[in-house]
Amino acid sequence: MAFVFPGQGTQWVGMGARLVRESAVFAERLGECARVLEPLVDWSLWEVLAEADGEGVGVGVGVEGGGGGSLLGRVDVVQPVSFAVMVSLAALWRSLGVEPDAVVGHSQGEIAAAVVSGALSLEDGAWVVVLRSRVIAGSLAGGGGMLSVGLSVGDVVGRLPVGVSVAAVNGPSSVVVSGDVEGLGVLEGVLVGEGVRVRRVAVDYASHSVQVGLVEEELLRVLAPVVGRVPEVPFFSSVLGGWVGGGVVDGGYWYRNLREPVLFADAVGALVGEGFSVFVEVSAHPVLVPGVSELLDVAGVEGVVVGSLRRGDGGLDRFLRSVGELWVGGVGVDWGGVVPVGAGWVDLPTYAFQRQRYWLD
Repeated sequence: MAFVFPGQGTQWVGMGARLVRESAVFAERLGECARVLEPLVDWSLWEVLAEADGEGVGVGVGVEGGGGGSLLGRVDVVQPVSFAVMVSLAALWRSLGVEPDAVVGHSQGEIAAAVVSGALSLEDGAWVVVLRSRVIAGSLAGGGGMLSVGLSVGDVVGRLPVGVSVAAVNGPSSVVVSGDVEGLGVLEGVLVGEGVRVRRVAVDYASHSVQVGLVEEELLRVLAPVVGRVPEVPFFSSVLGGWVGGGVVDGGYWYRNLREPVLFADAVGALVGEGFSVFVEVSAHPVLVPGVSELLDVAGVEGVVVGSLRRGDGGLDRFLRSVGELWVGGVGVDWGGVVPVGAGWVDLPTYAFQRQRYWLD
């Protein structure tokens, strides 16, 4: 089984707030994330999660949900918050005995994947996601954009105008392109005219494009203190296209992670080729599940692909439905993590078995 961690786009106002109140495991791990983020940011993780929630949220902290504009509109907020939610959701999955045999991440999601695998400490993961998103906000924001396209990468490449390049390949018919706003507008108009499914990604910068080279020196400087470790859980890189060894995910790696195309489809395809058929997307909303499912179908492999939470549906009940989907798919789950202590088997009421034919003669 592999844990999958997506990039930006899974966020929604109030995500994780209910789980903080309903799951001690999630709240505890989120508290650890909040403690390592606090010295690096000028906002509160608890306050961001409490937005539009209307109730206090936090471990030992009472914070009232605000009613103003969401801080999640800032890239230097949404990326660290999404990182914390993904890391905490992974802890919740593992508390139920769902242990990954591998992890793979998509763009920013690789930071959470590295922490869950042990390739990065929680402190270094927080450093990468905070400092890197701050550079994006200060030097790249406003200069570009990204577009999701429902075509194969081969079909997309032949249509790309000057200033636009492939940013990520998520599946056989799911590609993201990145570049300057004018070029993206031209491409979008052409594709819409052809009836192709397109969607603007809600960002104003061009990740995984030549524009990132403008901040290479700055990123390498601020990320220099980061030290990669030997992964405890195997970590498959969607940058390098292979398994990560000790010391690989240093500061230079996290620059490449932002600059180079995301080879997510290749990474999942490689895992499927090695026998993986169960994938759990660890996020506040499943954006990679369709692409992973399609990759399994193309490979002719019968597998199980589930998400964790859904937009607007982020409580423990939603999470347990996802756990149930995994269990129905044949994956073992330790239900002791959610069944009350002392609860035993319940005898179902008996009933008379009456044979009755339902088919017409």
